[in-house]
Amino acid sequence: MSAGTVTAPAGRGADGTTGGPGRARSGAGVTQARVLHSEWIKLRTLRSTFWTLIGSVAALIGFGALFGAISANRWPTMSPHEHATFDPAGISLRGYFLAQLAVGVLGVLTVSGEYSTGMIRSSLAAVPRRLPVLWAKAALFAAAVWALTTAAALVAFLTGQGLMSSRHIGVSLGDPGALRAVLGTGLYLTVVGLLGVAVGALIRNTAGGIATLFGVLLVLPVLAEALPASWSDHVSQWLPSTAGQSLFSVHHVDHTLAPWPGFMVFCAYALAALAGAAVLLKRRDA
Repeated sequence: MSAGTVTAPAGRGADGTTGGPGRARSGAGVTQARVLHSEWIKLRTLRSTFWTLIGSVAALIGFGALFGAISANRWPTMSPHEHATFDPAGISLRGYFLAQLAVGVLGVLTVSGEYSTGMIRSSLAAVPRRLPVLWAKAALFAAAVWALTTAAALVAFLTGQGLMSSRHIGVSLGDPGALRAVLGTGLYLTVVGLLGVAVGALIRNTAGGIATLFGVLLVLPVLAEALPASWSDHVSQWLPSTAGQSLFSVHHVDHTLAPWPGFMVFCAYALAALAGAAVLLKRRDA
């Protein structure tokens, strides 16, 4: 060793304080709570997070009010068949269709955005075990989406039912299936967001991730309808979006799964995608 050279003990910097190179190499001091805090700062400081979540809330409430008003206006001219199959709760929650697009895109961006900017290298260098980063992103995004979309679904439901009450065709939260539909909308959108996070981590490209997610949620059901009826009836009910949407359907539709079993199938798809993302995160370079 040459004169004047100082070797710091493992886990300490040259100035004798903790947090030096040895500490960074070992990953000591990195806890899931600290990773969660770091990811929360990233999530809440991105403008895309704010505007996309606001867009999903606006879609839920705005379309709930719009369809409620249209249904109240059309009620006297509806056919007997339309009266018999009318679903007031479903009408006021139809904004979920656009909301899922916003939530899905943001879920993909939560991960793919860091790959496009190169920030993911810093994140994984700070958390050598890697997986805590994925769990933190998924958990925080799911919590934010669930809280906002569940509240928005409740407002959309109450607004829509208020508009339809002028024709005495509205329902209350106490009616069979109504509360499940409201809570189910928030749960469905939460799992859509988790699926987006998983797809973003799997593909690592924003455009490719969004295209894949929309293909799974929107294109597969259309393709299934092109199959012979005997096949389509059995295949469609097991597709991710069809299975998940059964949770907020008040009236059971033929050839669909029951609400909670269908939602469990949807959750299984999201968990499988997250598991695949975790395996690839550990094996591939950033």
